[in-house]
Amino acid sequence: MVIAEIVISLLILVGAFFLFVGSLGLAKLPDLMRRLHGPTKATTLGIGSMLIASMLYFWIVEGNPSIHELLITLFLFLTAPVTAQMIAKAYILHERREREVLPDTGRPVGWATLDAAEADQHSEPARTSSAE
Repeated sequence: MVIAEIVISLLILVGAFFLFVGSLGLAKLPDLMRRLHGPTKATTLGIGSMLIASMLYFWIVEGNPSIHELLITLFLFLTAPVTAQMIAKAYILHERREREVLPDTGRPVGWATLDAAEADQHSEPARTSSAE
């Protein structure tokens, strides 16, 4: 029982440390690409450690196993990298568009997917019936 409490306490301390470092990085780093690492890397590990500590506490100390914390942790570990990748891609495309160095698409629209879909709808040839 004492070992379980020590492990739970260490997980909470590790989680608090990562949350602090991630929050500090989000507040102090100079631009978006560097600020992106705070919430996606450090705070994900911090929240994951806190949730695993909570899961262990309720399982070992209280005797009620709960899978909710594990599911939340898995969801965070799966979604945070995808979110970071999408934000980074949008930032890179925005910066390149500002400097106008995007390569030509060979179409009358730019790199935005909504613009491309709209152009495809307008460029479809008019259908004629074969009965004429």
